[in-house]
Amino acid sequence: MTILLLAGSPSAPSRSSRLLNHVGEKLALLGHRYSRIDVCDLPAEALLHADFGNAAIEAALLQVAEASALVIATPVYKAAYSGVLKAFLDLLPQFGLTGKLVLPLATGGSQSHMLALDYALRPVLSSLNPRHVLPSIYATEAQVVWNEGGLTLDATIVERVQEGVDQLSYGLRALHRTASNDFDDIHFSKVQVSN
Repeated sequence: MTILLLAGSPSAPSRSSRLLNHVGEKLALLGHRYSRIDVCDLPAEALLHADFGNAAIEAALLQVAEASALVIATPVYKAAYSGVLKAFLDLLPQFGLTGKLVLPLATGGSQSHMLALDYALRPVLSSLNPRHVLPSIYATEAQVVWNEGGLTLDATIVERVQEGVDQLSYGLRALHRTASNDFDDIHFSKVQVSN
């Protein structure tokens, strides 16, 4: 079972992409394999013109199709997720996330943009028919700090990230164990956070 890290920032590096890397590293420590797409690295013209014949777009869409789970990270601008992420999600088929688990991440300037995940991104993700969209993780610029020593996360974000990683890992292992509909009855909120 593979995980796709989808970086939706128009610039790299960024806080959201660094947070995404951190989540990927935590998942790897639990034995999960992952790949990564930075939407800003895709050919802009092909992305904006929905050029499905473009080799890079075709390869990116194939990565989405083959993944069991996606961790999607975006900065929040003016109470909305990034335009480049929207352009990429628009390329997915109507049910392009069928059967997949999705963990949304976002960073923004203040807590006032936090609801952008639930009111803007989550409905789009849900419309793509994922198996489950896990609780979102939102961090302000003050909670995700990058310096020469590396990434420093606020204690609250450390806990939320660990919960998200644990829930995603638990869901993937359950998905691997069974292909039955019983998986739909799993209550992700009951996953214990490991220290």
